[in-house]
Formats: sequence, C-alpha cells, structure tokens
Amino acid sequence: MKLSTKKYSYFDASLLFFLFLLMVSSCVSIFSAQKYAQYDENFMLKQIIWFVLGLLVASVIFLFDFEQISKVTPYFYGFGLILLIGILVAPESIAPYRNGAKSWFIVPGIGSIQPSEYMKIFLILMLANVTQKHYERFHIDSIGQDLFLLVKIAAVSLAPIILILLQNDFGSSLVMLVITISVIFLSGINWRIISILFLLLVSLVGALVLIFLYNPEFLLNIFGTYQLNRIYSWLNPFEHAEGIGYQLKQSLLAIGSGMMDGKGFHNSNVYTPEAHSDFIFTIVAEEFGFLGAAFVVALYFLIIYRMLGIAMYARSKIFEFYICIGMVALFTFHTFQNIGMVTGLLPITGIPLLLMSYGGSSVLASMIGIGLVLNISLKKRDYMFSEDD
Repeated sequence: MKLSTKKYSYFDASLLFFLFLLMVSSCVSIFSAQKYAQYDENFMLKQIIWFVLGLLVASVIFLFDFEQISKVTPYFYGFGLILLIGILVAPESIAPYRNGAKSWFIVPGIGSIQPSEYMKIFLILMLANVTQKHYERFHIDSIGQDLFLLVKIAAVSLAPIILILLQNDFGSSLVMLVITISVIFLSGINWRIISILFLLLVSLVGALVLIFLYNPEFLLNIFGTYQLNRIYSWLNPFEHAEGIGYQLKQSLLAIGSGMMDGKGFHNSNVYTPEAHSDFIFTIVAEEFGFLGAAFVVALYFLIIYRMLGIAMYARSKIFEFYICIGMVALFTFHTFQNIGMVTGLLPITGIPLLLMSYGGSSVLASMIGIGLVLNISLKKRDYMFSEDD
C-alpha cells in the first residue's frame, strides 16, 4: 500500500479557469456600466472584493467532507428560513423596499444582504440531504415510497418559496421552483408520478395565460400591479417606452447597436437602468457586439458542462450528485432567464446573471455553491490509499 497523490489530480482546474474568465469579464463590464449607475460608488472595486471573499469562502469549504456538510445542512436551512421571516417582519429602516420587493437587509458598514440568494444554496443542500436520507432508509422502490419522497421534497421547497413570494420576489421563488423540479425529475421517482406532475404544471401555466388574456384583474389581485406591469412591458416595450417599458426598450437598443463586434471597451452610449447589475449583458453586447456576447454565453455553457461532468462522476454518491444537479439547475436557469429578459425573449424578473452582475450576496452565494462542486470534483473518488499493481 502507498499513499497516493492521485486524489488531487482530479481537481477540476478547467472549471476554475472558466470561472476566472467570467470574473474578469464581470469586472470589465461593470467598470463600463458604473458610469450609468444611479449611485456614486465604485462597483468594480466592490465586485473584486466580493470575488476575493467568495474565493476564500470556497477554499474553506475544501476543509470539510460531505458527511460533515450533510450533518449541518438542516441548521443552515433553518437559519435561512429565519432570515426570510426576519425580512418580512423587520421595519423598513432595516429591510426597505427596492423595485417593489422587500428582499434586503441593510447592514451598516457592509451594505445590503439578500437572504434569498443564500437560501438557494441552502435549499440545494437540503434537497440533496432529504433525498440521501430517504434512499438510505428505503432500499426498495415503490409508488408509496416515491410519493413519500415527493411530499418531503415539496415540504422542504414550499416554505422558502412561499416566504420569498411574500417578499414580492417572484424571480427568486421561480429559481427555487426550477431547482426543485430538477431534483424531482432526477430523483428516481416513478415516471407515472412525474407525468402527472408535468401535466399539472402545464395546465397551471396554461390557466394563468388564459386568465391573463381574459381576466387580468384577477391576476392583479394576486401578483399586484408591479409584477403585472412587467408582463405588459415585455409584450410591447416600445408602446410603453416612456414608462414601464423604458428599461427593456433601452436594453434592446443597446444590444442592437453593438452589432457584430461592438463599439469598443468603455464606448457604450445607450443608457440602460441597472446596467451594472441585472442588465450587465447589455454592456457586453453593446461594447463587444455579438462576438463578445457569444463569448460570455460560451463561458456559461462550459461552466454548466463541467458541473454536469462532475455530477456524472459523483452519481454513486447521492448527496454530492444532487448538489451538482441543483447547481446546474441554478446556473442554467439564471443564465437562460437573465439573457432572455434583457433581449426581450422573456419577461423581466430581476434575476441577476450569476458572477457577471454586480451584487455581493449573489457573488458570495454562487461561490459557496461553486466551492461545493469543486470539493466534489476533488473528493469524487477515494484515493487516500491505492494498491500497487
């Protein structure tokens, strides 16, 4: 027997390299975008600080094995729920409304903290934990056991989703729903149950579309004016160009004006609100054109591809596998939704482009998730000792 160094040869350095390129792209784009920001702050410097903190936190995660992480997961999940409840009951001096949502704590000396961003990671961990415990207890598949697992997954997911909906943060609740659906589809639950759930989901979406077309006042009472205005601005931004459609109109003009190779670094001239955060992709497309935008999209594709590869290697370990699946769902939906909304393909939901948009909570939470995935890539096989051939 001999001590093996192969353990470290399986660390996914390519994923870390793609992340580094994305961080550089983020800082370059935020530097250009902050000239439009309505706040007199150096967002690029702050983003660099958050990236450094994120890398440090991700490094700390490497010190723990997944048995330890699994044990503390319920405590992190419970802490996340307490923060979400605290947002709802806190006075506006501590938790103010921004863009129609009450989703942030104001912390003196730090700035704002958005608990829902961290709750996405806690939910991924908790869903992985619940699924692992279920299969450790039940070794024989049956409809009854599958339904029991489905109920447990739903119970874990509904609590944060409802609390975030009460904050009027539809985007984050939608992200958590997508993460939950991804885990359900890959959890081994009987396909008959999955089919019924899929039909119910399609029926619900269809019903909401019909209600919006024929009785929008009903949706107004449920979602409120702010969320419904986002639908109207998406359907016809130029008709509402001076009001609710202004942001999307400016985004489309900025992206279109970039053409193939863009206007050049720091040469953007089409003002788009929140260009440094949720609409950072407009800066990329305007200054670096279609080629620059394609480069950023390719980076996300490669990051998601590498995470899927790590998930496949870890598929024999349930907890680690579902963490990877949750992170793949998180990055895929954020990327698809954010780029879709700034290009007018999807309604605006306020979802940031992960590790590109400015935002401390989003960056730190994303790096925690990435740290978990990289830890899985490092420990996906047991190479502590190896046999001499």
